[in-house]
Amino acid sequence: MRIGVPKEIKNHEYRVGLTPASVAELVAAGHEVLVETKAGTGIDFADEAYTRVGATIAPDAAAVFAGSDMIVKVKEPQAQEIALLESRHTLFTYLHLAADKPQTEGLIRSGATCIAYETVTSNSGALPLLKPMSEVAGRMSIQVGAHYLEKEQGGRGELLGGVPGVAPCKVAILGGGVAGINAAQMAVGQRADVTIYDINNERLAELDMHFGSQIKTAYASKAAIAEAVSRSQLVIGAVLVPGAAAPKLVTRDMLKTMMRGSVLVDIAIDQGGCFETSHATTHDDPVYEVDNVIHYCVANMPGAVARTSAFALNNATLPFVLKIANLGAGAAMRADKHLANGLNVSAGKVRHQAVAEALDLPFEAWAAV
Repeated sequence: MRIGVPKEIKNHEYRVGLTPASVAELVAAGHEVLVETKAGTGIDFADEAYTRVGATIAPDAAAVFAGSDMIVKVKEPQAQEIALLESRHTLFTYLHLAADKPQTEGLIRSGATCIAYETVTSNSGALPLLKPMSEVAGRMSIQVGAHYLEKEQGGRGELLGGVPGVAPCKVAILGGGVAGINAAQMAVGQRADVTIYDINNERLAELDMHFGSQIKTAYASKAAIAEAVSRSQLVIGAVLVPGAAAPKLVTRDMLKTMMRGSVLVDIAIDQGGCFETSHATTHDDPVYEVDNVIHYCVANMPGAVARTSAFALNNATLPFVLKIANLGAGAAMRADKHLANGLNVSAGKVRHQAVAEALDLPFEAWAAV
């Protein structure tokens, strides 16, 4: 199969769909890999690193798309990339369609087979291709939250972990999944006062066993969230409904009860965000204030640590890329129901029910025949 890797063009996105090590594996398996020039230079993968392992360097994205059967990316395709997609293409990348109807409609028009990393599943019901970036975003959320609590950044001027004689900040983490647990690990490491909120009592019990007395857990009722927002200096939004838009857990009215200079970090912003006042920001302009509360809502948080993120993502995606390349998209999905769960759009149809419901579009299941 001919596999293409375009340079990412989203704001301050330096990750790359395939590292040179991944390309070497694909070439060894008999596939051709076409990489856009400078696709990896932002994280020190020069064009020569790709040619040494057998890739061909293309002058631009148009050449990559024209010469490839499968396109492997990191972030959702931008409008100019969607225009290059054809029905013969398989697109394998993060899509987050539930919060992006224009992108969904563009992919429908393209006729391409579009498989989203974030809805591929595993035997345990987990999301193995979302997990590495959730780990990164969860850990980063505490890092950036602590930064924006600094007075110079417009925050309250409080140290997350306090010092002897001065209480630590209260951190409320909404969602006890992969991102939430990684946020908690970092917050505990900085000696913050941490509470994780979730609606799954089994998950709360697991978190209690994992962290012991280092954190507190609470059922995520509306009343409990409202109380948490009013008394926490840092609130992390880490909720996830696979394939669907994130629920709005923190309302504008709740925001008015927060302390001046408190910080919200919305990890769920790719899925529309879990705070009513959230809107996507970029690494160029990452924060804004509503009612004197700082909002950090960068839609590609892991792009800030792009080299770490690229390696972590490739570790997870490469086995699936190889499977698609070896068998073709249709046969690969027939052979692997978990990969088939990643199918969001194909042949001009929405194939993921949660996406269709979120966007009020017709749903037509893919027939694995």
